[in-house]
Parts: sequence; C-alpha cells; structure tokens
Amino acid sequence: MRTTRTAAVLIAVCALAAAGCSGSGGKDSEAGSGDGAPKGPRGVSTPEMRIAMITHSGEGDTFWDIVRKGAEQAAAKDNVEFLYSANKEGKEQAQLVQAAIDQKVDGIVVTLAKPEAVREVVAKAVKAGIPVVTINSGAQHSQAVGALSHIGQDEAVAGEAVGEELNGRGRKKALCVIHEQGNVSLEERCAGVKKTFGGTVENLGVEGTNMPAATSSIEAKLQADKGIDTIVTLGAPFAAASVKARAGARSTAEIDTFDLNAEVVEQLKAKEIGFAVDQQPYLQGYLAVDELWLNRSNGNVIGGGKPVLTGPAIVTADDVPLLEKYTARGTR
Repeated sequence: MRTTRTAAVLIAVCALAAAGCSGSGGKDSEAGSGDGAPKGPRGVSTPEMRIAMITHSGEGDTFWDIVRKGAEQAAAKDNVEFLYSANKEGKEQAQLVQAAIDQKVDGIVVTLAKPEAVREVVAKAVKAGIPVVTINSGAQHSQAVGALSHIGQDEAVAGEAVGEELNGRGRKKALCVIHEQGNVSLEERCAGVKKTFGGTVENLGVEGTNMPAATSSIEAKLQADKGIDTIVTLGAPFAAASVKARAGARSTAEIDTFDLNAEVVEQLKAKEIGFAVDQQPYLQGYLAVDELWLNRSNGNVIGGGKPVLTGPAIVTADDVPLLEKYTARGTR
C-alpha cells in the first residue's frame, strides 16, 4: 500500500485518534476478538446522544455500507443513537438535514457533494446549535457552513496520484467514468488525473444507479475509440461494470478504480484490474461520530478544524493478503 504526499502522516494521525477514542476519554475499551474485528462496547459513562448522518449515497453503492459500519461501531461504544438517511439528489438530501434539525439531534454528519443544494440548511443546523462534521465530499465548503471539521480525502490530490500512477504504468489515453453528474468530488478526481497524467483524459458520464446502462455506455465508448488503454472508475461497483464492458468490447484497456470493496480485492487478485485508490470509508464514518462524541464530552475538535485526510493510498495485488480479511467483513 502506497500513500501519497502528506496523506500517510495524516492517516496515521487518524488511526491514532480512532485507537485513542476507544480506550480513553472516560470510556472502557472495546471488546475484541482473535482476528481483531471490533465486537462492541463494554459500556460508557456518558449520557446517550443522537447523531444523524445524511449522505448523498445512491441505491446500491457499497461504499456507503462501509462508511455506515464505521459510524455504527463508533456509535455503539459512544452510547450514541445513530440515525442514517441518504438521497443522491441535493434537494432531497437538504430535506433530510432539515428533518434531523426538526428532531433536535445532538450532532449531524453530512456530505457536501452538491454544496449549492445543502449548504444553506447545514449552516442552519449550526446556527441552531447542532454541531456538524462534514465527510467525504466538499471539503472546501466545510468551514464556510460552520462545520467542526471535514474528514475524508483530498479529491484533487487523489486524482493527481492516479495520474502519476498511470504515467508510471506507461498509459497513454484514459477514460474517466463519472457515475453521478453534479457531484463536485467526482469532477475533482477526474480533474486531478488530467493535471498530472502525461497522456489524454476524456470524461464519460454514466447513469450510476442503473448498472446495466452504465456498462453499456462504457462498452460503447471502448468500441468507438480503440485508443483508450485505461479506464478509471470513481467507485468500486463501476470497476466490475468496466470488466464486463471491456470483455464485451474486446478491449485490452487496463481498469483502475477509486475505492475498495471485497469484489475489487478479488479483481486485484485475479489481475482483472490494475490498482485501486483506498480512502478508508470506515474511518470516515468512525471518526465523524467519535468527533461529535468527543466534542460534546471533552470539547475536542479532531484536526484543529482543518481537513483530516483518510487517503489516498494506492493498493495493488501485492496488498491483497492484508486486505482480504477486512473486506470480507465489510470494513475496508
């Protein structure tokens, strides 16, 4: 696993923060198991609090299952009632944030993938005295809405890391597949690839909630342009779709992807894809809930209000033995 730029240091900080939160600050440590998998709390001494997480997840996006698992684990040990909701449409996501405000929750975790649609209501939550942590998307808008901090990866830096990796692999023409139109983070990833990649990059928008249609769009593009030697997908499920599309188009393009799940690890192992960019979604959910608990119980702000990076890290087939047991349980 290869981290890029300052991300390695900050990932270590995140890991230490997560470990410290589970064993100090007035809480008993978690009960563990032989394989190191978290099994739940022994008890906490702080009053119960309610935290709502509202994301822009689309139907069937396994990335958010991992974020949610991290949040739920932190909630279990922090004596938190955890409320999760999601909608990929900005207007509907904003309505879910308003619903959380109306419920008078003790904290909100939210994504800013479509900041124009949600930033006003997020600022409203802060004004109402509800602390907010932003995760995953829209880091540059986090301070403006009054969030305590942002937890995720710098999408531009992640894209640049991909471009540099493609240079090292001798790639010449890349297709960057955007599965959600209007999502600023996805656009930043492709822009980052273009910035550092010595070859050419073309963006392709697909319907992310319709996998057969997305597969067909990628296949058609590969058939139309035989010069494409690389497909960069921006979410783990679309790597599998690209494997099918490549076979259908009889293409030899290398497939590389952002994000990780069990299927991607198997594809790395089988050499069906070249590499993946891991932004550690479990850590995003875990740290966000833990930060809200720490802020309420001890006045802490993780990262001193600055973005806390959880990635990127480039993972390849060499990393499969380490990753397999974690992806099998849905935490990587």
